Amino acid sequence: MAIEDKNISYRMYLVAFVIFLMALGIAVKLTNIQWVEGDYYRQLAKERTVRNFVIPANKGNIYSSDGSLLATSIPNYAIRFDAVAPKAETFEKNVGSLADSLALMLGKPSSYYQNELRRARANNNRYYLISRDLSYTDYIKIKGFPLFKLGAYKGGIIVEQKTVREHPIGKIAERTIGYERQTGETSFEGKGIEWAYRDYLNGKDGNILKQKIAKGQWKPIRDLNEVDPQDGYDVISTIDVYIQDIAHHALLKQLQEFEADHGCVVVMETETGAVRAIANLGRAADGSYYETTNYAVAESHEPGSTFKLVDMMALLEDKVADTSTVYDSNGGEVRYSGKAVRDSHRGGYGKISLARGFELSSNTVMVQAVYNAYNENPSRFVNHVNSYGLNKKLNMDFKGEGRPYIPQPSNKRWSNISLPWMAFGYGVSVTPMQTLAFYNAVANNGVMVKPYFVSEIKEWNKTIKKVETEVLNPKICSQETILKLKAVLKNVVKKGTGSKLYSKDFSMAGKTGTAQVNYGKNGGAGKYYASSFVGFFPAEHAKYSCIVVVHKPSTVNNNYYGADVAGPVFKRIAQKIFTDVPSTNEIKNINKKIEKQEKSYNDYFTSVQNKDEKVPNVKGMPGMDAIALLENLGLRVSTRGIGKVKSQSLEVGQNIIKNTAITLELL
Repeated sequence: MAIEDKNISYRMYLVAFVIFLMALGIAVKLTNIQWVEGDYYRQLAKERTVRNFVIPANKGNIYSSDGSLLATSIPNYAIRFDAVAPKAETFEKNVGSLADSLALMLGKPSSYYQNELRRARANNNRYYLISRDLSYTDYIKIKGFPLFKLGAYKGGIIVEQKTVREHPIGKIAERTIGYERQTGETSFEGKGIEWAYRDYLNGKDGNILKQKIAKGQWKPIRDLNEVDPQDGYDVISTIDVYIQDIAHHALLKQLQEFEADHGCVVVMETETGAVRAIANLGRAADGSYYETTNYAVAESHEPGSTFKLVDMMALLEDKVADTSTVYDSNGGEVRYSGKAVRDSHRGGYGKISLARGFELSSNTVMVQAVYNAYNENPSRFVNHVNSYGLNKKLNMDFKGEGRPYIPQPSNKRWSNISLPWMAFGYGVSVTPMQTLAFYNAVANNGVMVKPYFVSEIKEWNKTIKKVETEVLNPKICSQETILKLKAVLKNVVKKGTGSKLYSKDFSMAGKTGTAQVNYGKNGGAGKYYASSFVGFFPAEHAKYSCIVVVHKPSTVNNNYYGADVAGPVFKRIAQKIFTDVPSTNEIKNINKKIEKQEKSYNDYFTSVQNKDEKVPNVKGMPGMDAIALLENLGLRVSTRGIGKVKSQSLEVGQNIIKNTAITLELL
């Protein structure tokens, strides 16, 4: 008995000792947690209950020169359904009316939605997609539907919001407006104005501290943000929406007619270098055309005969030939180092002056003039080309600018045929924008200016940065040479290769070009033509310069020449600007225009807030603002055209019936 009591005592001591060790271990652990690892665990607890949430900054808008929206950010919504969240009684009570509401708005039968909602509930689907890509107006409507109006926990509605970048004028100038997109967790890429001016447009995100509460929700710790977001600035582009529309459709029509591969057109204000329109269209597999590569800026290629203006400028400046100097076209063919240079006109033009050779785009005349003058010292000619800036990039804001190539006599690639080939635009490579800048210098009385696409950075009505005209060369050549060049360029249209474009109603000056491309690849099997026209208008006092380049037009009817393919685009643009917008292209004060636009919209919006249920007058408003206003009033808006509102289908002042269709004619 005594032994048994003794054993029990040992067991009790053992248990007590174990308990003591456990207590000691707990005390040590608590001490360690409190004093040694305390900071770590306190930080972990804070991170799990308190979190810094990013407040995205609003991205700035891109405007045209007249204040129309080219790019803006709008909220985009997706609605999903947590079919498990509603109680059975609540679900059964509301599922029919919810299905009816969805059918009325989204267009499918009520039975379809009721079956889908019931299937989602039977499958315990907590993330069933109702609809995506909804506007704010549609989101508000769905949020008020039966069942959904009970909220996330009782009604099962899940709302996902994202901000998307929209182009209110559609696909026109899309490539120049550009984009910015995320390609990785911290990497981005982009093109055009959106990318070049992203530091101004994007603003700076803010942040706010929130604390986790019941059911996974987060509540702000205090009323103030830790860091307030700074909204992005607005970018005012040089694009004129009306001229852009003319240029886009003129180019598109010609590409379609000639089944061409791609093309570009640029319209630039002569004195300033402000690009008023730029279109870059490439052909898709289905035969349609869309804005793709910025060919005007990025595509460097052999220009062909448009390069002959370089010949004329150098020859006249050095006084080694004059417009009246006579050359024999030698039956339309001359040879250098065994290589033939031929005129497009079989048999040549006989003996003609240098000016007439330029007007008729005679290869033999222009090549002889350059070769005879500079063969002994080719560097003299090439130095002229370099001084015109054609051997280097324009260094425009956009990335991806094409690299020019001008052969140099000191380079090992220089050969006996380099000089004669340069004289008619081969063996050299320049971008359309470079060619335009050169021709524009002639139109601008010798002042070469840099083309630019953005005129101003603004914060509301406050100017942050103003872009001034950049002069690349204050005098590219003498005034005497300028006057002679203007005369021969005018005669190209009046009685030369561009005579089909001549009109007594308005004057134009320019040069045609037809270049063979890829003629040296695959034994010439990949050869095609690039047709171009570059010039300015009016011819006497140029306001605009313009270049049109069309690649790979159909050769079925041998109608691939610059005057036939590219020339009509140039003429259409000049004609429309002359006849339709003689006084609206010069923007005197962009501030007043934007202020007037904002005031107009705000006045209308105030009437909406005051429950004014009458159809407002939106004539003269930018299309994007008019759409937003009318949709907020509950109307279904459709548009035709681009720009500002010219007319509206519903009479001003009539009572508004929700969901009524209204059509806006834009111009």
